[in-house]
Amino acid sequence: MTGNFRCKAILFDLDGTLIDSLPAVDRAWRTFSRRHGLDESYVLTQIHGRRSIDSIRFLLPEVDAEAEDRFMRSLETSDTRGVILLPGTIELLSSLPSERWAVVTSGTSDVAGARMNAVGLPRAGAYVFGEDIVNGKPAPDPFLKAAEKLGLPPAHCVGVEDTEAGCRSIEAAGMPAVAIRLPDRSPSIQDLRDMKVEVVGEDLLISFSEG
Repeated sequence: MTGNFRCKAILFDLDGTLIDSLPAVDRAWRTFSRRHGLDESYVLTQIHGRRSIDSIRFLLPEVDAEAEDRFMRSLETSDTRGVILLPGTIELLSSLPSERWAVVTSGTSDVAGARMNAVGLPRAGAYVFGEDIVNGKPAPDPFLKAAEKLGLPPAHCVGVEDTEAGCRSIEAAGMPAVAIRLPDRSPSIQDLRDMKVEVVGEDLLISFSEG
């Protein structure tokens, strides 16, 4: 099945979309779980696609969330072992002018920056990190902020995400969403190798084959 979009810019989630940091994320949250006597398996089902501070508040509403978030950020910033680029990332981003794409991540700037540096991710035109917004995904705020930073109306952007919360955030911002490995959504692709972008004047023409 094929599809296409015409837009001015593409807004990419980071973890699970452009890079894979799952081993490092899991190591950090397993340490957090042991620190607080929580069930590791349960914790790992609750934290993906959320800002770390939101996960902490959900899991342990009685603790000092800001202090625990600083602890988590120190773990995740210092540990980038196993962080890799996902297939198709460099090829796709290299086909885009930098001002035509942005990174929209629930991660904080220190953690996300460490991971992007570790894999040599190309420079984007804008970044939205967890600390840049009040309401994280699935609220529309992260993607609205990215469009604003690029100087574009939200409707002129397309978002790419690998979580349901992320796709809901994109759609709440008034943008089409391209899902990665979410078979209940359409369009859904396996990875960025299935997505091609052609620069046509001031527009981007996106074509893809659905996984």
